[in-house]
Amino acid sequence: MTRARSILVVGAGDATGGAIASRFAREGLVACVTRRHADKLTPLVERIRAAGGQAHGFGSDARDEAAMAALVSQIERDVAPIEVAVFNIGANVRFEVTDTTERVYRKVWEMGALAGFLMGREVAKVMIPRGRGTILFTGATASLRGSAGFAAFAGAKFALRALAQSLARELGPQGIHVAHVVIDGAIDTQFIAQNFPQRYALKAQDGILNPDHIAETYWQLHCQPRSAWTHEMDLRPWMENF
Repeated sequence: MTRARSILVVGAGDATGGAIASRFAREGLVACVTRRHADKLTPLVERIRAAGGQAHGFGSDARDEAAMAALVSQIERDVAPIEVAVFNIGANVRFEVTDTTERVYRKVWEMGALAGFLMGREVAKVMIPRGRGTILFTGATASLRGSAGFAAFAGAKFALRALAQSLARELGPQGIHVAHVVIDGAIDTQFIAQNFPQRYALKAQDGILNPDHIAETYWQLHCQPRSAWTHEMDLRPWMENF
């Protein structure tokens, strides 16, 4: 009998994070999804269960050290060993540098970088003794280059990319696959539809990223044999400039 395994998705929103959780649930992993307010996870959890998968929603502040440690411990104890962990918190905000307060910069860094470190550290503690596991970090265009108005966001994403590189070098030899995925382009979300209708209109031409297609790539990363692990890859629509 195959032992149950789980996937932890930190930042399981209505688009990418939810699609990733659903994709792995189809393969038999128990989807453990989390965001600040657990009630917002109800539709996602219900969709996964309706499709025949297993899912649990958790309300948790990923920036809180004790909360992250408690979350990982609870999943390991009450659900199933964490086979895959995905950090998918966005924290994308735009402020001119003279309008960027210390509070804004700190909060973006806490959401986009500190929370990623806390998740990575806590899941590493349970994966290392087993000698296996996959840790995936969702990056952005800002992971590679800062743009005007995005000093806070780029700072956090640069830090997250550095974390992923460090963890890959430290944990890879211990059997844990760490990868960083640069999402370079608009994603098919309600936010894009409402705020950038011209960009959203490109959906008909496959000009924006489909969350289900992103999720398929995450699944493929998890399935890679260790003789040919990918550490970093970028995903963008065929018409995106880069």
